Amino acid sequence: MITIYELTKSYGGQLLFDDAELKLNRGERIGLVGRNGHGKSTLLKMISGQEHQDTGTIAIPRDYKIGYLEQKISFTKPSVIEEALLALEEDIETDHTWKAEKMLFGLGLSKEQMDLDPYKLSGGYQIRLNLAKLLLSAPDLLLLDEPNNYLDVVAIRWLANFLNSWRGEIILVTHDRSFMDNVATHIVGINRRKMHKISGNTHKYYSHIEEMDELHEKSRIKDEKKIKEMEEFIFKFRAKARQANMVQSRIKTIEKMRPAEKLAQEKSIEFSFNEADFTGKYVIDIKDLNFGYNEQTLIDELSLCIGYGDKICVIGKNGKGKTTLLKLIDKVLEPKLGEVKVHQNTKIGFFEQTNVSTLSPDATVLEEVSQANLQNNLQRVRDICGSMVFEGDNALKKISVLSGGEKCRVLLGKIIASPCNTLLLDEPSNHLDMDSSNSLLCALQSFDGTVVMVTHNELFLRNLAQKLVVFIDGKVIVFDGTYDEFLEKIGWGDKGSPSSRKNRQASENKKESRQKRSEIIQEKSNVLRPLEDLIKKLEADISSKEKELKELNELIIQTAGGKDTFKIQELSKKAATLKNNIDSLYEKLEPAHDEYEKSSAHYELLLQKQS
Repeated sequence: MITIYELTKSYGGQLLFDDAELKLNRGERIGLVGRNGHGKSTLLKMISGQEHQDTGTIAIPRDYKIGYLEQKISFTKPSVIEEALLALEEDIETDHTWKAEKMLFGLGLSKEQMDLDPYKLSGGYQIRLNLAKLLLSAPDLLLLDEPNNYLDVVAIRWLANFLNSWRGEIILVTHDRSFMDNVATHIVGINRRKMHKISGNTHKYYSHIEEMDELHEKSRIKDEKKIKEMEEFIFKFRAKARQANMVQSRIKTIEKMRPAEKLAQEKSIEFSFNEADFTGKYVIDIKDLNFGYNEQTLIDELSLCIGYGDKICVIGKNGKGKTTLLKLIDKVLEPKLGEVKVHQNTKIGFFEQTNVSTLSPDATVLEEVSQANLQNNLQRVRDICGSMVFEGDNALKKISVLSGGEKCRVLLGKIIASPCNTLLLDEPSNHLDMDSSNSLLCALQSFDGTVVMVTHNELFLRNLAQKLVVFIDGKVIVFDGTYDEFLEKIGWGDKGSPSSRKNRQASENKKESRQKRSEIIQEKSNVLRPLEDLIKKLEADISSKEKELKELNELIIQTAGGKDTFKIQELSKKAATLKNNIDSLYEKLEPAHDEYEKSSAHYELLLQKQS
């Protein structure tokens, strides 16, 4: 239905698209992926006509209606329901109140909110109202830029169900990989200023890109080798008359060949938490906890014992007390009744998006990260800033000029800078692109300490949670099991998005993935352990013999004072033999080290693919 060809677009001096092409066919639901700042939102704005391309064409059929989810707020009616009905005003003879209410209820608004002034809604609910208006207007094409950013897990599942039944076309941008895979029929990736489209899910797309990069690199190396061989032939036979034709032929071939450029490595956020030691079995003990604001009780009689290494996810509808629970654990708030005991050896790293207000506007990124832990030297602070994609002069940016997402990255950098053994995380993936979210998930899986995380992202829920704290039906329960087990045994009371069949499939895939991961870990151990033992033995032998050689050299110096020539010769021969033995050990150590590093990298890659 939409054809894009020869598209070029620069933004802020950065080339986003270079001769890019894309075709959107009838009924396709496209998940648009790419790193932050690579042009996803810009593409949506160009399709909707809010921005214009530098060159190229975006061909849209006549009378084709495009609906774009606005993040900006602009309301004209005195109540939520009247504002929603604006989307249906073309058919004024029919009362569509029921249709608007159904849409608003599905997105998590209550009956009491229907008559509220839209401007009295929270920012998250205002975005939901905009989304409801867009969906009610029934466009041919939905352009959705992070539609689930302000939705809780129940509303996200409802939205996925709704979009799966949508008869028109969709282009969806979201950091939530699970949500995208559940909705999209095709994935389009913005990669190296081009657009690549595949039928399938994000896993298939990233595997496809990885294969393309591998083929590119193999071809590049092959071409470079071929050129080098021809250049050596030209140099060797240039002066020989009988080889003149062959030399000229190779010169022309080299001139025609355009070896591919080496692919630049895309920079993404790299998470590696600085783990503090912990001695003890339990980190946090919550007993009969009660808390609320005014007359509203959010948490009542919650008891939860959190052990060291537990991975717990806190889930439920927005505004029910999930963030409040983290603040109670971190002692930001005091309970009305009950107690929260935190082990004396617990060192907490707390990420909450509203904490961006604690950053000093006049400080630089480097200064903020440095202040988190004064024991870090400048290079360590620079490394942390670089891992959060604040490299070079970007680390010297003032906090006041940063976007909301960049400020959140500074907060994450401050947590990484300080040793901790317990992470309290409130929606940490909200401002991360898909690659960075995957990096965070891998880091949390490998973190030996405790994680208590509020999230609506089902990818994190399925791949991290060992236990759940669930805010549901006006109460808080502790579910000792995985997220898929929760959906199967309790659920959200919806018809399922994904369906029960998909849940079972996801559970089976996860089980298969865990089994495969376990096999890889076992194989890795079998391969690396003998190498580790060999390296340790060689290093011990080298250390022992070097100590012996040092003592021998000192003895030679002492003997030289007595002018005992025979004794000196005997000791020198021993020293020479010992030195040869040490050199021989080093010759064995180097390839052992190389083999260990190579094998370790190989198995790490296999484990990442299973994540």
